[in-house]
Amino acid sequence: MNLHQFRFVQEAVRRNLNLTETAKALHTSQPGISKAILELEEELGVDIFARHGKRLKRVTEPGQLVLKSIESIMRELANLRRIGEDFSRQDAGTLSIAATHTQARYVLPAPVAALRTAWPKVAVSLHQGTPDDVARMVLDDAAEIGMATERLTQYDDLVTLPCYEWRHVAVMPADHPLTQLERIGLEHLVKHPLISYHPSFTGRGRIDAAFEQRGLKPQIALEAIDSDVIKTYVRLGLGVGIVAEMAVRDDPMCAPGGELVAMPLGHLFGANVARIAFKRGAYLRHFVFAFAELLSDRLNRALIERAMHGPTGGDAAADAM
Repeated sequence: MNLHQFRFVQEAVRRNLNLTETAKALHTSQPGISKAILELEEELGVDIFARHGKRLKRVTEPGQLVLKSIESIMRELANLRRIGEDFSRQDAGTLSIAATHTQARYVLPAPVAALRTAWPKVAVSLHQGTPDDVARMVLDDAAEIGMATERLTQYDDLVTLPCYEWRHVAVMPADHPLTQLERIGLEHLVKHPLISYHPSFTGRGRIDAAFEQRGLKPQIALEAIDSDVIKTYVRLGLGVGIVAEMAVRDDPMCAPGGELVAMPLGHLFGANVARIAFKRGAYLRHFVFAFAELLSDRLNRALIERAMHGPTGGDAAADAM
């Protein structure tokens, strides 16, 4: 057995047992992948996959155990590479970060700049996507750190820790009638078309739940994944925007006298928690800890190490904060 076979099995499962897509992802041939998997099954003496003709249909019961072992082996292989990089070039390397647009645009710039100042030989590779994309990139070793919402806690193979709390705000043109209110209520918002995040992004679930609990149905005029896009359509008069407070904090358009007005909605939708995620069992290089500490004063190396190696993962460390 060899690492190529392990990669083929792992990628086939990631690609929903589609060997054509697996071959494309690994830049090899479909027959070569099929042959390698069959040879591994023959050597192990078990079927990893149940088949219908030449097509893979499902992972067998022994295949599930084989897959867990393969994932452990591949994780430790990635750790070996990082250990070698860490100790051969302790102050250099590439830090790969996966984050949602809101985190990448409004939260990460200052910590990334501070890291580059403190660790000038460390390059940063930034990947953006949905919270689920962020989780997958960390699990697939495409990123060492993930930044997104509470959704990251749904992945058992991730260790997640809270970074900071944030709330939603309403954004509207300066002459909008809602600006005359001291405090916006759901009964006010429901009367206007709304522009907010796609359901997979930035606390949208809390917004939907608040309206549902009151038996109200909001007029969602437009959904987007980018706070700047939402503000653009608000400026065009398409509706009232609901965005994360980070998206307006340093925006001149939302400053006093600007063309947009931001009003708090935390009393309606509660507080959200931005979280940092690591792959469970991963080896973290020195500058990964340094970057985490730059992200939040809640985080430090001892806390992260305790979460990574503790029996209950990130939740225990978070409860201790």
